[in-house]
Amino acid sequence: VGHCHPDIVKAAHEQNQLLNTNSRYLHDNLVDYAERLSKTLPDRLCIFYFLNSGSEANDLALRLARQYTEHEDVIVLDHAYHGHLTSLIDISPYKFRNLEGQKEWVHVAPVPDTYRGLYREDHENSVTAYADEVKNIIEHAHKRGRKIAAFFAESLPSVGGQIIPPAGYFQKVAEHVHKAGGVFIADEIQVGFGRVGKHFWAFQLQGEDFIPDIVTMGKPIGNGHPLACVATTKEIAEAFAATGVEYFNTFGGNPVSCAVGLAVLDVIEKEHLQAHATEVGNFLMKILKEQQIKHPIIGDVRGCGLFIGVDLIK
Repeated sequence: VGHCHPDIVKAAHEQNQLLNTNSRYLHDNLVDYAERLSKTLPDRLCIFYFLNSGSEANDLALRLARQYTEHEDVIVLDHAYHGHLTSLIDISPYKFRNLEGQKEWVHVAPVPDTYRGLYREDHENSVTAYADEVKNIIEHAHKRGRKIAAFFAESLPSVGGQIIPPAGYFQKVAEHVHKAGGVFIADEIQVGFGRVGKHFWAFQLQGEDFIPDIVTMGKPIGNGHPLACVATTKEIAEAFAATGVEYFNTFGGNPVSCAVGLAVLDVIEKEHLQAHATEVGNFLMKILKEQQIKHPIIGDVRGCGLFIGVDLIK
């Protein structure tokens, strides 16, 4: 949305002057915001939890998955980063490899990178080959008596190198994960909210037939204001509530944060920012590809909307 956007500043200021309470007090902004967000997502994802940061959102997603499946183990993509809480460092190979190492309940799958990865553009079926790597991990875990709670991945791996997974990969992975009794968590914290241009959510690049079980969001949703969200299904939310231990977050979903969230959605719509991301992204890709022809060091230019990677080679 852009730094210090006047509409966002105004929405925060006006709500600040009226009321800012903790979330034990009901306020229309919370319901209005959940309703507006739900219109951007598939109907199945209809329950919303509001939090202060992407790390909080991913931590809650982990808890939801474990409560629903009653399993512990998590499959993540190599080089992934999902947040700064202890639980998320544990599922972030980008971090744990330099810290305490890989926990027994964490399994690392290869990034579905068709440029540098295990299976490349010339492979006869890279989608199935990468999905089979996940299937093999599940089978190996089962042999050791372990059970999969979730496959946890950014819809477009960002820290891992701005990777665009081949279409159909998530569907096949979800099939294997669901069969093992796990859920599919799509981390949209960096890549959601229209950044990819043609869709509001990056997971939609995989096709209309793919719907994650849990979607996490943060960063752009508050335009720098501390706001984050987890969207999930009724079944998962009900299993989480069945413990009798309610989920509570003092300031997650407070009236000011929700006023900001609503203003962000207004600006994206009013200023046609999705179309803008597509146009500017296409222009940038075009000039980068022109440079690629001139400079042998540019091995690959890839991207979608304003999510773009340039791979430099020797």
